[in-house]
Amino acid sequence: MTQHWGPKPRLKALLWLGGIGALVPLALPVLALTESVGSEGIDARRLHDAPYNLTGEKIAIGQVEIGRPSQFGLDKVASETLPVVVRRVLVLDGWAVADEYVDGHAANVASVMISQDKLRVGVAPAAMLYSGAVGPLGDRSAQPEECLASQSVALQNGGDVRAINFSFGEPLGRDPRPNAVLDGNALLTQCIDWSSRVHGALYVIAGNQGGGGIPIPTDNFNGLNVAYSRQVNGQFNKIDYSNLGSEPTMQSRRAAPETNEGPRRSITLVAPGSDIELIDPDGRVRRSSGTSFASPHVAGTIALMQQFVDRQFRTGSSNWSLEARHPMVMKAVLLNSADKIKDSGDGLRLGMTRTLVDDGNRSWLESDAYRDRKIPLHSDLGTGHLNAYRAYQQLAPGATGPDQAIPAIGWNFAELEAQPATVHDYEFADALAAGSFLSATLAWERVVDLVDANSNGLYDLGEGFNDKGLNNLDVYLMPADEDDITKSVWSSVSEVDSVEHIFYQIPETGRYKLRVIYKQQAHSEPTQPYALAWWSVPAP
Repeated sequence: MTQHWGPKPRLKALLWLGGIGALVPLALPVLALTESVGSEGIDARRLHDAPYNLTGEKIAIGQVEIGRPSQFGLDKVASETLPVVVRRVLVLDGWAVADEYVDGHAANVASVMISQDKLRVGVAPAAMLYSGAVGPLGDRSAQPEECLASQSVALQNGGDVRAINFSFGEPLGRDPRPNAVLDGNALLTQCIDWSSRVHGALYVIAGNQGGGGIPIPTDNFNGLNVAYSRQVNGQFNKIDYSNLGSEPTMQSRRAAPETNEGPRRSITLVAPGSDIELIDPDGRVRRSSGTSFASPHVAGTIALMQQFVDRQFRTGSSNWSLEARHPMVMKAVLLNSADKIKDSGDGLRLGMTRTLVDDGNRSWLESDAYRDRKIPLHSDLGTGHLNAYRAYQQLAPGATGPDQAIPAIGWNFAELEAQPATVHDYEFADALAAGSFLSATLAWERVVDLVDANSNGLYDLGEGFNDKGLNNLDVYLMPADEDDITKSVWSSVSEVDSVEHIFYQIPETGRYKLRVIYKQQAHSEPTQPYALAWWSVPAP
């Protein structure tokens, strides 16, 4: 159970939905937060130090929970030496009231992102965290209030919040739709896809992992859903199912896993979440496990990447624009730089630092996602394990468009015309090495509009959303001199996802290109923006 501080005991029962995993007092001097942020986990600590000096400084990120962390000067439980310094705390669309809805789970999640404790440093210790609480809502669906709280957080810092962490969710049993399924049409799910596009914040969602409990909004299209890993032989490299989610009572737990409708998969990325050291509202330390503590590793990493983007933009370089801040760019960069298979030292496996395995000790290379062009994501591993340093390496070259030869590692943000349907070719400047792997990730957004009854441009309780649909894009790996996609070397051609992902071994040394195709239009928008990231190995 999650411990609760403050005068609102009703909140305690609801918090079961927020954290997957049990919280226990810390009895052993295990510095698991330091390890999960360090080289054993996401390798973010090296980015904190020179020459990178990336700590999330001046970057705003957000958090939405049932409760909220404590704040010094507002809440009695928070001391002046509290190492988790939240920028602002809110409840729904207003400021938080002293000592109300202060919650251990929310504080623990915040500590992963911004802790400044020297022994337990967070992923982005200098980032500005805005934390919004929904508050107690009984047994009815809380999705309208959760949407309101999300919007309130997204509008902080002058509307410039780069990522928002969700370490909680809604069970299908509380969704008011008849025969509710995970089809992307729950109000909260539509709200997140709308907010991501309108407010420019990448939502990071604690993944459900197929066990029930908090599936909504894991059926989103525009965010990231995170599963959690545990340490094996000192490295976070194995998916962990020891803390699967469940409904608040065993009587309501489903016999079958709650998964997305159709072939679309929910998990996009893996991050550390087992035996993580966390900081309570009063500064005490405990450890816990679950996707609740994996997702803030991702949100914190986004803060580091955004700080780097802002720094590069200020240099005035032609390949750094404000487009680099876009959620689609962040999504493509994080997914494409994820670890799958440990490199043997020759660089042919893209310098990856670990082999990530599922519960049956099977790697990405043994999955249907590796074999099937229509399946871009591993059902349990997504595209792999978060690696903040590799994400930096993926982002560092800056944007390169289809109008020029592309480097071995890079990314781009562009738009395809709907009518007539356009194609973008990204040709590699150098031949690619036989036997090396190529990784490429294409990301775009579902378009959801607000049904704005009072025309104030804001979501208000009682309003809803209109799903305008998801256009279908595909990406192909082709010989550079080939125009027939039927002769492509490999491709990612999912008909249901907002992500395409290629991880493929180059069969022979030669010149190659990536082709992005606008396959099918679902809504009337004249263009389709997308982000593309790639990582390859040039021939010697």
